[in-house]
Amino acid sequence: MTKREKALRALREAGCSEKVIQHCVTVERAALEIGRRIRANGHRIDLKLVSLGALLHDIGRARTHGIRHGIEGARILHKLGLGKFARFAERHLGAGIPANEARELGLAARDFVPRTIEEKVVTYADKLAMGGHKTSYKRALEWFRSELGPEHPGVERFKLLHAEIQKLLEKR
Repeated sequence: MTKREKALRALREAGCSEKVIQHCVTVERAALEIGRRIRANGHRIDLKLVSLGALLHDIGRARTHGIRHGIEGARILHKLGLGKFARFAERHLGAGIPANEARELGLAARDFVPRTIEEKVVTYADKLAMGGHKTSYKRALEWFRSELGPEHPGVERFKLLHAEIQKLLEKR
């Protein structure tokens, strides 16, 4: 059994719905597409880590669909011996959540912001995956504004993440 097959099995055994699994596969596809383009531009990126991180990022949705699904996902992944993917579960929420906002949301007062290129690619791809379908940055940005409000700092973080990804996609 491949690592990818094991990741898909972990999602099912954790109790994720087929809808969540399809979303994770869509995120994986988008993240790998972005990751391959970034690597083709001469940047170092671990595409196997991107693939598995994308598949496992929403495993916490087996327990909740609320903001805590990232925390629950990290717990599940640690219990399964897949702790190296826990950061993908915790850091993909929004476009990252800094400690001050995390505290306001009832989460631990620490940063839940993607740091590595792999985490950023998965987080970005997750925002472009509406359910099981890929969408445009423009539509994702509209969704962010409507859900959070146009002045919410998460909207600006999403714009900055988009700009960072676009820069990595440019030819060196």
